[in-house]
Amino acid sequence: MSFLQSFCYKQTWAFAFGKFMTDGVWWFFLFWTPAYISDVYGFSSDSSTAMLLIFVLYAITMLSIYGGKLPTIIMNKTGMNPYAARMRAMLIFAFFPLLALFAQPLGSYSYWFPVIIIGIAGAAHQSWSANIFSTVSDMFPKTAIATVTGIGGMAGGIGSFLINKGSGMLFTYAAGTTMADGTEVEMTKDLLKEGAQYVRPAMEFMGFSGKPAGYFIIFCICAVAYLIGWVVMKALVPKYKPIVLE
Repeated sequence: MSFLQSFCYKQTWAFAFGKFMTDGVWWFFLFWTPAYISDVYGFSSDSSTAMLLIFVLYAITMLSIYGGKLPTIIMNKTGMNPYAARMRAMLIFAFFPLLALFAQPLGSYSYWFPVIIIGIAGAAHQSWSANIFSTVSDMFPKTAIATVTGIGGMAGGIGSFLINKGSGMLFTYAAGTTMADGTEVEMTKDLLKEGAQYVRPAMEFMGFSGKPAGYFIIFCICAVAYLIGWVVMKALVPKYKPIVLE
């Protein structure tokens, strides 16, 4: 199967879209969590508290070691084919990132809540990732697995670039208010009442202002990305249909 021929199959597009929607979530959490802890809670990356939070977060993600086992359990209990069992397992894992919707609101009570939630979402991602890679070997002949996996990796890289680049632009916009003297501040209502000259007020979203509002928006995107990816994958390849090359 040639590189271009791979794009003739819905199975390729299903895998690529699933990677496009979800790889960026993992890389967003990897790249931006230290900045989030600093921006929202004021802990620099080299502080003992920040390092403890990051350590706990990654310790939680190691729960994903059980993620690859679930499809086998489903197959043994239901007799499903491998693809159907993996899709069911991926649907289960797709619900866990929805907890990210509560990361920012609960973070108002303690910084431990968003860290634990991000850890759970990270574990769910790794479990999802282990299974989405396996859908390629379920459907494609051995000679095409590397090609299709590479296409999916490319799609995931594009998605990762877009969410990380977009997040940086959003955070800059959200908190990038500038006083007349060029000082960057997060505009408050008190400053507005005093008639301070500014270029752009802090963005507000769902009760949050400035960078926290920007983080909340991205958390919402990360929360629903897996369900969107799963629905599109299921629509493109509703049933197990291995490709046979003639």
